[in-house]
Parts: sequence; C-alpha cells; structure tokens
Amino acid sequence: MQGEAMIAVEDLHKHFGGFHAVDGASLTIAERSITGLIGPNGAGKTTLFNVIAGVLPPTSGRVFMQGEDITGLAPHVLFHKGLLRTFQIAHEFSSMTCRENLMMVPGGQSGEKLWNTWFGRRRIADEERALRAKADEVLEFLTIEHLADHKAGEVSGGQKKLLELGRTMMVDARIVFLDEVGAGVNRTLLNTIADAILRLNRERGYTFVVIEHDMDFIGRICDPVICMAEGKVLAEGTLEEIKANEQVIEAYLGTGLKNRDKVQA
Repeated sequence: MQGEAMIAVEDLHKHFGGFHAVDGASLTIAERSITGLIGPNGAGKTTLFNVIAGVLPPTSGRVFMQGEDITGLAPHVLFHKGLLRTFQIAHEFSSMTCRENLMMVPGGQSGEKLWNTWFGRRRIADEERALRAKADEVLEFLTIEHLADHKAGEVSGGQKKLLELGRTMMVDARIVFLDEVGAGVNRTLLNTIADAILRLNRERGYTFVVIEHDMDFIGRICDPVICMAEGKVLAEGTLEEIKANEQVIEAYLGTGLKNRDKVQA
C-alpha cells in the first residue's frame, strides 16, 4: 500500500553554465511506491537523481523527504537518513569478496577506531560476526550466496548490480534511487533483480525510484511512471498512459501517435 510523499521536489533547477540540465522539475514520490523515471537521452534524469541524492547542489528549488527539507545535504548525511543511490556503473571494491563488500557498508563500526583495536577486540569480533551473518542473509535473499567468497571484481555485471542492491539492505534504507539497473544485464539476471526489488518493496517497505531504458522491466515493476524531457517533467501515469501520451511520443520520436509502440526510454 502506497502512503504519503516520501520525496517532494519543488521547482528544481540545475544549470551547468548556460545548459539547464534540470529546468523547473516538480514531482512527488509516494512512500512504498516503485516509481519509474524515463525520458530520452539528455532529459535530465540522472542529474535529477544526483541533485536529490546530494551528489550535486541545485541551482534553485527544494527537495523534501517526508516533509524535512534536505536540499543540498551531503550524500553521507542522506545515507544516514535512509536515502541511497546506486549508479549505472557498479562501484564495487573489486579486490574484496562479495561478502566483505556488504560487511563494510554500515558506518560507525567499532573496528574503525584505533583505540578499539587495542582495547575493544571482543566488541569488534561480536560486530563482525553479526555483520557476516547479515551479509550472508542478504546474499541468500538475492540468490547469490554462492558468490559470497568470490572477488567482487570477478563477478558478472548483473551480479554486481545485485550486490549494489544488497548494500542497501545492510542499512535501514527507506528510499533507493536505482540508475539504469538493467544496463549490461542479461534477461535472466534482470528478472532476478526485478524479483528482489518487488520483494524489498512488498516485504520490507522500501520505496524505489528507477531510471531504466528497458520498458518491459519498467512495465513489470513500476507504477507510476514519470517521463522527463529537456529537464522538465512531461507526464506521469501508468506505463500504458505514458506510451499513449502525444507529448511523450513527440519527445522521443518527433512523430505522431502512429508510432506510440516504439516509445523507449
């Protein structure tokens, strides 16, 4: 069941010199929703993600998370508020195992402080056992438990995307922004990723916003779908409503309704 607004974006602008990458975008992301964000290349989707997630400061406009003004807060501050963002290219620690990649996610671990390495060894050991158990639970949830001891740099692109999703499960994520989670991923693994997103939404209450080019993937997991073009929000609705929208078709193809079935993100 979708709830009230998790994220509200009000008249957001991001300029790079004379280029307006985000140009007055306003939108609302409902709590416990899986919202798709589509649009032609250069529409401003990734820039919008980066501004919301604190990677880039906005030129103007506001971002709210459950009513709290989070505009311009740093990514690590938003991380502790439960707002996480993944990237089109996975950012794994390639020389570490998949399990180790997950275990290092939670902040404030006792082993991070030199004093504790001398006088708090039992506490560190207890934390590591708990983190290892949680990491193994996450790997099993994502059906990649067989990769626990594999170096993260040696697994496939789709498995790296699952590992990135797993990182969000190691902390108390409330909303996760997924940027082209299907890029370079084969259909079987993409279905596994879709299953994991749906389960996290339904069983654990995660809110997701997904940039994706694969319309079958968007159609399977996302409702609503928001379409951007030229830095603005063009339309919002179900995928079928978006595909039938004349403005959306013009933005993608510069043609009329006869080509509505060719709309792709």
